[in-house]
Amino acid sequence: MQRFKKILFVCDHDGGMPAVTDHVRALAKRNNAEVTLLDVVEGERGDLARLLSILPGARAEEVETQVEAALLDRLEEVAATFRVEGRIATCLIERGTPFLKIIQTVLRDDYDLVIKGAEGDGVRSFFGGTDMHLMRKCPCPVWILSSEAPPRLYRVLAAVDPDPEDGERDALNHTVMELATSLAARNDASLDVINVWRVQEESALRHGLIKIPEADIDAIVAAQEGQSAWRLNTLLTDFPDSDGRRRVVHEKGIPGDVIPAHVEAEDIDTVVMGTIGRSGVAGFFIGNTAETILGRVRCSVITVKPPHYVSPVVHPDSAA
Repeated sequence: MQRFKKILFVCDHDGGMPAVTDHVRALAKRNNAEVTLLDVVEGERGDLARLLSILPGARAEEVETQVEAALLDRLEEVAATFRVEGRIATCLIERGTPFLKIIQTVLRDDYDLVIKGAEGDGVRSFFGGTDMHLMRKCPCPVWILSSEAPPRLYRVLAAVDPDPEDGERDALNHTVMELATSLAARNDASLDVINVWRVQEESALRHGLIKIPEADIDAIVAAQEGQSAWRLNTLLTDFPDSDGRRRVVHEKGIPGDVIPAHVEAEDIDTVVMGTIGRSGVAGFFIGNTAETILGRVRCSVITVKPPHYVSPVVHPDSAA
C-alpha cells in the first residue's frame, strides 16, 4: 500500500544526516512521495543579530541573513539528491522552537509522516527533547531514526495492547499493525508482534497477609492470560501472516521491562508503537509506560496516535 504521500524530513544538525537521508530517499521512492526538507533556526529573527552585535564592526543583521542562507543552501544540496531520482523535494527554513515549528508545519500542510534522526548523545538519553515532544504531541506518525539504523529494515516490532471492546484503543492498535505490516512487507523484513499482559497487584494478592487462597489467585491470573490472548488473537485475525515471517510474543510482565529486553535480545531495528490513549487503561502505552520504553531502546522508533487525536500545539493559522 502507498502509505506516505507527503513526508516532512527534519534536517537538523544532530540527527546523522547522511544515513537518515538515504532512508528518506528510499522511503520516498517506495511510496512515490513528495518530500519537504525542513530546518528550524532556534529563536526569533534578530536573536542572533543581538548576540553578534557585541563584536566590533560586526554586520550583525547581514551575518544572520547569511546564516539562514547557508542553511537553505545545505537543504538544497540534500534536496538535489531527491530530485535527480524524480522526486518532488522542497526546502523550508523556519524560526522558533523546533518541535513547535515542526508540528505547526504538519498541521498547516497536512503531512503523512515526520522523519528525523535521533538527537540524543547516547549517554544521558538516546532521544532528545525535540524527539520526545514530537512523539508526544505530533498528530501524524513520527519516525525517529537511529544513526546506527541499517540501510533497510530487517526486524520490525509492533508493540500492541488490544481491546476490541474499546474503540479508541482498538483503532490505535490497528494503526500500529497496519503500519508495521506494511513496513515489514515493503522491506522484506520479519515482523514480531508483542503484547505484554499482567494482573494488577498480583504480588500484593499473593502476600501472606491477604486471605485469598493461592488456587483462587492462580485462577484469576489464568483468566487474565486467556482474556489477553483472546484480545490479541482477535486483532491478528485482521492481519493474516501471508509470508510466514511473523512471530507473536504474548508475555507476562511489565511493558517497560519486557519490550526493551525483547528489542535488545532479538536485535530489533524498528519499533512501531502507540504513544497516547484513554487514561485508566491498564498497561496501555500512555504517559510513563511509553516514556519508559522510549528511554530504554536505542533502535529506530515510529510512534502513532489514535485516528482522532488532536495535538495540543496551536494551529499556525489560529489566533494567538
